[in-house]
Amino acid sequence: MANNIKTFGSVCSGIEAASFVLEPLGVTPLWLSEIAEFPKRFLATKYPHIPNLGDMNDIPQMILDGKINVPDLLCGGTPCQAFSLAGWKNGLNDHRGQLTLKYIDILNAIDKTRIAKGQSRSCFMWENVEGVLKDKTNAFGYFISGLLNLDEPIYCKKWPVAGAIFGKERNIAWRVLDAKYFGVPQQRKRLYVLGGGKDFNPSDILFEVGDNLPDPYSLSFKSASAQRSLFYEDSVEERPLTATINGHSIEVFRQYSDCLYAAYGTKWNGNAASFNGSLFVCQNSRVRRLTPRECERLMGFPDDYTNIGPNVRVTNRYQAIGNSWAVPVVSWILTRMIRQELNSVTLPTLSIKHSDSNYTIYHLDGFVKCGDFWLNASSYPYDYKLAHMIDVVDTEVAEKFFLSPAGCAGIVRRKIERNSGINERLEFHLRNGFNNDESLLFKQKEIMPISHTCLSVC
Repeated sequence: MANNIKTFGSVCSGIEAASFVLEPLGVTPLWLSEIAEFPKRFLATKYPHIPNLGDMNDIPQMILDGKINVPDLLCGGTPCQAFSLAGWKNGLNDHRGQLTLKYIDILNAIDKTRIAKGQSRSCFMWENVEGVLKDKTNAFGYFISGLLNLDEPIYCKKWPVAGAIFGKERNIAWRVLDAKYFGVPQQRKRLYVLGGGKDFNPSDILFEVGDNLPDPYSLSFKSASAQRSLFYEDSVEERPLTATINGHSIEVFRQYSDCLYAAYGTKWNGNAASFNGSLFVCQNSRVRRLTPRECERLMGFPDDYTNIGPNVRVTNRYQAIGNSWAVPVVSWILTRMIRQELNSVTLPTLSIKHSDSNYTIYHLDGFVKCGDFWLNASSYPYDYKLAHMIDVVDTEVAEKFFLSPAGCAGIVRRKIERNSGINERLEFHLRNGFNNDESLLFKQKEIMPISHTCLSVC
């Protein structure tokens, strides 16, 4: 089925990473779905040839009424955290969970129409935060159970970071992948779920077969996370965190950034990235935020991809970029899906978690030995690519992106109040930014309101 994918539909489209990846692969977009104002404007500007259907809640009936064509592939990433047993059975009051249910409804409507025409079921790709697997309400269990049309949800005390499930009507596979191993220096772990009919094996797409263990798993460290961290730092050619670019003195505070988030650049919220410095740059001894252009580079988009006009607010660009998909990861998945230049994957029987007449489920994690081969279900592919934060730095930066003295003091003050650790070089530059005026650290009434605005740009 996958090598016959010629068309796709997209929901929760945002700035449409799916179209950005799929159109060059020769896959035609039939429709998009987005209701937020800036993404709607973006889609109308960048993709005027693709109809935006608006509210995805209306799409199932539009399909069943024959008002829109059905695609070979459905792409989207709906909020899943509110997906509960009550909602699964009776519908949700929470809008976020309703969108997850609606995604399943859209897929079912597509398949019903396709089957009536003598076609096979569609394929789908769904992306979400890694935390869905750890959600205490069993959000992921409800989601895949809905996709499999089961009468009762699948429960798992701890969902693995990778796995597969073969049901009566659909096959599904999932894997957490980290963008920092795909050629962009951003630690962005996301859950990718692929599925389709019984003629489609998503395990062939998401998992890889190799005859050896690549680094960092060949290192003799006890902790897998420590292996990956050391591996990354040692493998970027031990490049320094400083450079001179276009005559500007540049310093970054880590080889890769923390995950970009939608609120980045709009307010101070005291998250870890503000203390480890991974989302800051020091330019000519002054600390500043990443610019939207640098954020686009961290996501794998071309420069100024979201700059669609003279009246665009950079806060809209930050939000849209932070809500999007990491292009190199999605490209890796969808290219494999479309071109089908793959080896057939045989899942190890030792990984079977449960099997009955309704489904067989496999739990995978990291590298799994399969006879003479290794099955790669880790957060990075065999052909991993590493980049460095220095690579995304842009020196054409407006004054508004630099932190004010009050903003610099506000971060240091929060560090003191919370007794938190902070990157030593970052603190050094922050203190220089307010001239080490200790009195600024304790003017709470002045600093607090400023700390919300000094980091925002409109």
